[in-house]
Amino acid sequence: MANSGQKVVLITGCSSGIGLRIAVTLAKDEKKRYHVIATMRDLKKKDKLVEAAGDAYGKTLMLLPLDVCSDESVKQCINNVKDRHIDILINNAGVGLLGPVESISIEEMKRVFETNFFGVVRMIKEVMPDMKKRRSGHIVVMSSVMGLQGVVFNDVYTASKFAMEGFCESMAVQLMKFNIRLSMIEPGPVHTEFETKMMEDVAKMEYPGADADTVRYFKDVYLPSSIDIFEAMGQTPEDIAKCTKKVIESNSPRFRNLTNSLYTPIVALKYADETGGLSVNTFYNLLFNFGPLMHITMNILKCLTCSCLRRRTISPN
Repeated sequence: MANSGQKVVLITGCSSGIGLRIAVTLAKDEKKRYHVIATMRDLKKKDKLVEAAGDAYGKTLMLLPLDVCSDESVKQCINNVKDRHIDILINNAGVGLLGPVESISIEEMKRVFETNFFGVVRMIKEVMPDMKKRRSGHIVVMSSVMGLQGVVFNDVYTASKFAMEGFCESMAVQLMKFNIRLSMIEPGPVHTEFETKMMEDVAKMEYPGADADTVRYFKDVYLPSSIDIFEAMGQTPEDIAKCTKKVIESNSPRFRNLTNSLYTPIVALKYADETGGLSVNTFYNLLFNFGPLMHITMNILKCLTCSCLRRRTISPN
């Protein structure tokens, strides 16, 4: 139970990665300003979180089961919070999907949208009425730079993040009238177990329905380039947690928060040309015409992005 003066923070998807690190970071706040409710679908996967939380577990951090794909689970979880009072909702739960779109079933696509888009909508719909009554609250949504700029072979994942960005951009206007803030956290590549495993798995998979050239481009061109980008520009879950903490502690939190300033020029390409040709042609040439040059560039960038520079990319301000 939260102490007087503590803000109640509910976080989705806390079994690993970014969600786990945000939960631990807030629960271990030196001033003990937060009472963290960390949620996950299966509480059997709580061990990593409990270990990372240490003494904070059972004090400033508690666990609740929550499946963002289930209306009943969402409602039951919020009803289990004292007075349904949540000051800060952090929507972190998400799933990825990577590969040639011809080989991806509609059911797999729906699963991604069910979690990444409708899961966020469910959570906001459930907590928003109480926040409106209190005329206070902060809703944080873990988006992605892919919610701003499409990335080849991430078609469906990107689409789910684009949908979420549009939804939140619309909601933010309405919520301001009720003194409720809405903030998007937009990381680029983040080194997590989830990302590493996904890269390993997709490299081994067959892609029925996709032509041989597309599969070759995916495995021999895109995947190596993607690994280069992760190694050169990737952040850690700790980086994203620090950024998120800064956002919720800001007196005037920004709506959009790119966590990695190295991605700002990439996003800017999209808005520099209203026809869209600049960004599409640039990414095409980088991937298919200048692949070796891109590999060299990423290696140089990897050397340049020392720990000092990477720390500077954490702040949303």
